Amino acid sequence: MATQELLILTGMSGAGRSTVAHALEDLGWYVVDNLPPALLPQLAEQSLDTHAALAVVVDVRGGKFFDELNNALSQLKGAATPYRLLFLDATDQSLVQRFESTRRPHPLQGKDRIVDGIERERAKLEEIRAQADVVIDTSNLNVHQLEKRTSEIFAAGMLPSLRVNVLSFGYKYGIPVDADLVLDCRFIPNPHWIPELRPMNGLDKPVSEKVLGSEGVEDFVKSYVSVVQRMIPGYFREGKKYVTIAIGCTGGKHRSVAIAEEIARQLSTSSKDLEITAHATHRDVGRE
Repeated sequence: MATQELLILTGMSGAGRSTVAHALEDLGWYVVDNLPPALLPQLAEQSLDTHAALAVVVDVRGGKFFDELNNALSQLKGAATPYRLLFLDATDQSLVQRFESTRRPHPLQGKDRIVDGIERERAKLEEIRAQADVVIDTSNLNVHQLEKRTSEIFAAGMLPSLRVNVLSFGYKYGIPVDADLVLDCRFIPNPHWIPELRPMNGLDKPVSEKVLGSEGVEDFVKSYVSVVQRMIPGYFREGKKYVTIAIGCTGGKHRSVAIAEEIARQLSTSSKDLEITAHATHRDVGRE
């Protein structure tokens, strides 16, 4: 990798920090696990001349995590040290299931229930999550899918481009917690009610043509892509490197998938001068 980057990896216990850390190591990052946050500024200063991508995992196992990490981030900002903050999240239900399957207690559970530990941790991490450059919702991701998502975001290190993930989803399964922008496409006629299209999804040409050919959809997509393009210079000014656009329909199978694919295609083909890369992912296809 051409430039030094400091990535701070944190998030909810059970949300997949170990998986992401291993994926980063496979990508060539140097990973330091469970570093006391107070040592972050010193480590960052020592690594400036290495031209290596450095990832540091910090979490509630460190005890006085909250205060120390906030102070460390303030020091990094004061020293103008470039860094990115990655926060891994998941629903309470997903976290409870993961702790129960491993038969391990939550770090903040004490003598109480797992959900009590999760609630305490969310309260501790609320301010840190609000500062995150990238939030990944791992609720519906298996290990391999999380490794792939990590590679998509961080394989190229600190490129001068903005990465846009256009994520389709179904409202009946909930809005993705890692969405920066949410777009509702339930106003488009639903292919679900056409018998020959119902078994297919938005990746199939007949469904895509039906969705994109519906009245007003072509202009709608062009207008939305134009809005996103107008936002990109602001993202660059704020140092944001990764954006998730969530496109929703009822079940996340037909309309949202077709629209997500088209928005990603148009962003990729029409925004090369804006230094962005876009790809589509589909959270709920095959879930019904």
